[in-house]
Amino acid sequence: MFRAFARLALAAALLVAPGAVQAADIPPIEYRERVLDNGLRVLSGIDATTPNVTVQVWYGVGSKDDPQGRSGFAHLFEHMMFKSTRNMPSETLDRMTEDVGGFNNASTWDDFTNYYEVVPANHLERLLWAEAERMGSLVVDADIFSSERDVVKEELRQRILAAPYGRLFGLMIPQASYQEHPYKRPGIGSIAELDAATIDDVRAFHRDYYRPDNAVLIVIGNFDQGELDAWVDKYFSPLKTPAAPLKRVDAVEPPRTGPGVFDGYGPNVPLPAVVLTWLGAQAASPDAPALKVLDAILSGGKSSRLYNGLVYEQQIAVEAFSQADLPQQPGLFAVGAILASGETVEAGEAALLAEVARLRDAPPTEAELNEARNELIAGALRERETVDGRAFALGYAWATQGDPAKANTELADLAAVTAADVQAVAQKYLAEDRRMTIRYRPESARPAGSTTAEPAPPPAQAVVFDGEIVTLAPEGERQAPPPVAAPVDPVLPTPSETVLDNGLRVIVARSSDLPLVSAALIVRAGAWADPQGQAGAMSMTAAMLTEGTTTRTAPQIAQEIEALGASLSASAGLESANVSLTVMSDKAAAAFAILADVARNPAFAPEELARQTAQALDGMSVAYEDPGQLSAMAVGPIVFAGTPFGHPADGTPASLPRLSPEGLKALHQRHFRPDNAILVLSGDISPEEGAALARQAFGDWTRPADPLPAQPQVTPTAARQVVVIDLPGAGQAAVRLVKPAISRRDEAYYPGIVANSVLGGGYSARLNQEIRIKRGLSYGAGSSLSARRTTGAFQAQAQTKNESAPEVMDLIATEMRRLAAEPVTLEELAARKSVLIGAFGRALGTAGGLGGVLGELALQDVPLSEVTAYTAKVEAVSPEAVRAFAAERLSPQDAAVIIAGDAALFLEALEAKAPDLRRIPAKALDLEAPGLTAPAS
Repeated sequence: MFRAFARLALAAALLVAPGAVQAADIPPIEYRERVLDNGLRVLSGIDATTPNVTVQVWYGVGSKDDPQGRSGFAHLFEHMMFKSTRNMPSETLDRMTEDVGGFNNASTWDDFTNYYEVVPANHLERLLWAEAERMGSLVVDADIFSSERDVVKEELRQRILAAPYGRLFGLMIPQASYQEHPYKRPGIGSIAELDAATIDDVRAFHRDYYRPDNAVLIVIGNFDQGELDAWVDKYFSPLKTPAAPLKRVDAVEPPRTGPGVFDGYGPNVPLPAVVLTWLGAQAASPDAPALKVLDAILSGGKSSRLYNGLVYEQQIAVEAFSQADLPQQPGLFAVGAILASGETVEAGEAALLAEVARLRDAPPTEAELNEARNELIAGALRERETVDGRAFALGYAWATQGDPAKANTELADLAAVTAADVQAVAQKYLAEDRRMTIRYRPESARPAGSTTAEPAPPPAQAVVFDGEIVTLAPEGERQAPPPVAAPVDPVLPTPSETVLDNGLRVIVARSSDLPLVSAALIVRAGAWADPQGQAGAMSMTAAMLTEGTTTRTAPQIAQEIEALGASLSASAGLESANVSLTVMSDKAAAAFAILADVARNPAFAPEELARQTAQALDGMSVAYEDPGQLSAMAVGPIVFAGTPFGHPADGTPASLPRLSPEGLKALHQRHFRPDNAILVLSGDISPEEGAALARQAFGDWTRPADPLPAQPQVTPTAARQVVVIDLPGAGQAAVRLVKPAISRRDEAYYPGIVANSVLGGGYSARLNQEIRIKRGLSYGAGSSLSARRTTGAFQAQAQTKNESAPEVMDLIATEMRRLAAEPVTLEELAARKSVLIGAFGRALGTAGGLGGVLGELALQDVPLSEVTAYTAKVEAVSPEAVRAFAAERLSPQDAAVIIAGDAALFLEALEAKAPDLRRIPAKALDLEAPGLTAPAS
């Protein structure tokens, strides 16, 4: 995947010359390894501090192994692995994971496919049994094959065709960059090649690649080593390794002999983009660490060269990025930009080439080198907060380098990279005459008479599967899964709080010995505080905090924060503004000085506001071409019209140019004050250390004499309506049913979140069952209940092919009515409660997650003791309470319907169901206007 494109004197002295993070400061991932007789590698690591365990199986098969004429096959097969086995009916794995408070997922990469679960530790044996079932006795039948193929098509439409730059990143970059190597094939495939696949293809694929000697089993969490070893022997040792040798890709990409150009076009491209690629190195190459550092220097944060050069200084790009793609076999190095409005791909290419030339011609500075290494090592540290993050690091090292131990030596390798190493790899790989230039522009820019024919699928070799065909055993003959063991009780954090003399509420909770601290300053003012006609004012105020203070410029803030390996961001929602910081604990004091400076002393310089406004407007032009984002932005103006929530929190193309430095400064002065703020600290920090940091950074923040601004009361009165936002050429339609909901302190809060969990809170919930699993109409369907301080919102949504939008609307409404008509069964209720409890527990397991939970409770005036009461209150919800909540609060009869997509493909069918619908062309949409369209001039 290519990634796109997120004043105290004492502290100032600490920031003069931050040194590089020492890899030795990062604790290694401790694990043991053994290999079964059938070739299965087993990695295990005990963590007695968690009540959970992760089970992961990584297979050495990925998109590069797709058979000729069957691109997307490894990915399709990933979906098949969640269906039936000899002893497990379809969706059993979800019952064993999501329904007990865990989760499961999988991903397909170029070189591997990984399957992973996190569950309460007492379910470990059952998950080992289930993974052995999937490896040894998968069922492939016509119905499952057809259903999952339809789901993958919807995933392709959502990720590739509906997203404005999906075609560029998912299709064109690999296709244009490789000539011979199968890395050129898109991992998600094509609809034509998916349609051409047969059941024999699928069965042969499982036989050829899903075998013990092509896999690694990884288990990390709270378990007994002796028990684990015995269970692994019991369930995995009987699996046989086929006699046929493993198929391996031996294609070699030929060297480039000169530069190349690829011109691509798309139907929903608001801004042109350009990407330059070079053939690169493989993960095991000695050059890999230097290429990672080079990548970080180019695009690692706001102090990076590409951001500074193209986005900040020249302002020719809204996003600039690079990628050191280091797979198992030689990959790519890429740089790219999404251009600002009015800019050309030629200008973008020239600017990117200039930045690459700078690194070829001269080594980076020592400060740049330290900053890049700190960022990379800090990122590895954040990954290791969770059991699944540690398992992923081991699995990735195995899959790409053949050795899980590389996960631990990688940090030392990064720390050893020198400036000369960075320049050397830039000279070796990034020669100007070996680049491929990929230009991506809207269809309107396509030369007259030029067309791009959809290529026919390449010929595929006929496959006849002659092995054992596995079927689901009759119910009475199935092997029962192992029993569940005694639960492991979690250790819940105990938050401590104090109030400084100036009124700042400080909450501290120690959650980990991993050297990482998370902090958030939460201000009780969000989009509700936007002045009339200035939608997005509070959002822009928050964005401007990191763009310069009275003593630091925006580049200085970025450089100082990133030199510490920290991350600093600011944002605003409907009810609050937040300044968030994550930093290694030994650098917390220095980072806190910057946090305090940006929160208290923003400059609101006119030139910075102009820059931020231009970037925000360009970002909106992208969002307005994406049906999912466009429908989401319409929720506030439709459901909360006439209230302080009745406008887009991030503003509109018309409102942002009205904002002024003086107005933002006044908004900041009115609301950013210590007695209107909450500071939450979590991670590797004690209450005493947290309080001392708070006093040092914020103790002299003066409380104004003026009374606090009154908090709003939001009472929606908008009538039900059906709105179609017509986006011609959209690859999918986004369907939303939305209505006002409850406040966080409403007595119905817990019945509400349980009802939402039953309806749409996860893969196994009713909406996804009906829309994705049974009918293959969407990549995913779900719902959410956002309970805010005053009033919240309920949303049920799915994206589907345009033609299916009316059907999906009906399915959502049907499930909402069904929830109100009949009590949920005790079995289903217990499963959906476990989803909530498990997700809550996992959130408390990371510094940022714990801080987020405590911050939300404090913002909504809920006692912090709710952390320990949450589980019992969820468990107390009865089936009748769920039904009653749905009947009173979730009737689709008065829900607003918002559908964004290509209306020509569904409008007639929708009008038959909703003759009073309103169709609004996306080009005419005005989210500030009462009717959502600007009056004719």
